[in-house]
Amino acid sequence: MTLKFGVVGTGAIGREHIKRITNTLSGGKIVAVTDVNQESAKQTVEQFGLDAVVYPDDKTLVKDENVDAVLVTSWGPAHEQTVLAAIEAGKYVFCEKPLATTAEGCMRIVEAEIKHGKRLVQVGFMRRYDRGYMQMKEAIDSGFIGAPLMIKAAHRNPTVDEKYTTEMAVVDTLIHEIDCLHWLVNDDYKSVQVVYPRKTKYALAHLQDPQLFTIETQGGIVINVEVFVNCRFGYDIQCEVIGEDGVVTLPEPLSIGFRKEAKLGTNLLMDWKDRFIDAYDVELQDFMDSIKKTGEPNGPTAWDGYIAAVTADVCVKAQQTGEKELITLQERPAFYSENAICTTV
Repeated sequence: MTLKFGVVGTGAIGREHIKRITNTLSGGKIVAVTDVNQESAKQTVEQFGLDAVVYPDDKTLVKDENVDAVLVTSWGPAHEQTVLAAIEAGKYVFCEKPLATTAEGCMRIVEAEIKHGKRLVQVGFMRRYDRGYMQMKEAIDSGFIGAPLMIKAAHRNPTVDEKYTTEMAVVDTLIHEIDCLHWLVNDDYKSVQVVYPRKTKYALAHLQDPQLFTIETQGGIVINVEVFVNCRFGYDIQCEVIGEDGVVTLPEPLSIGFRKEAKLGTNLLMDWKDRFIDAYDVELQDFMDSIKKTGEPNGPTAWDGYIAAVTADVCVKAQQTGEKELITLQERPAFYSENAICTTV
């Protein structure tokens, strides 16, 4: 079985996914593309030598009977419309985050999928497919470190552009920790508080950087996440889970050690795409394989997208108030009871 993809959005991430489906992975084929910039869509078809139809918009692409699955890599505010159209047409959907830009939008997608009666949607939270996080998940689930008590995490970028805002530290950066840490410990969030340490001299006037988020789960786990997007030295993702019987730590990315000019060291990554390139491959391959094997995607669900959206909204509120803010979710539908926090592969 070859899963035939229609791609909505041919920007950087869209082209990266087209490249991996066409040249690296097995079981998928790009048969249709669209972009608000039609020239970009046409150039993408030419660039990768695709035998694909260029459609004027997402609605006409979704209606193509030759399209089995819709890959949503467009501008975030456009995601909800495309995902809802795909569900209505009974098409599988792989949607890069965010699933929708509001919790209400995510809930509309959840309700549409439940009404359809079958899981169709997977959200592109790729960290669940990173080998290091998967090893940590296995250790936690097996009881290797006992019950988790605390998590210490950091999300550091060398630089960000001038358009990056304080709120984006949540919706563009912390959002990955929001999903991944929730998945790691299988525990819903209860509250969040934000503290701003001394501001780095490298942050522009409109940006608070760094930021510290303290998140408490319903089960009492306390999570501290540092977001520092002008750290200068590299792209650095850290995670440590402290349990009753031990500690597990996210492995460092593989890199050669060197001895040179009276120095002993290793090189650090500077680009997030390099850090998680393998995880992107694994998640899309799993999306295709699980549909082939079970008829449904196995990765992060629309409900996971809703959890992330609600939590992000409260984190932004906590940025503004400086107070501990409560995180309140609707009751999880039975439809998602087995896969709401899936273990992936």
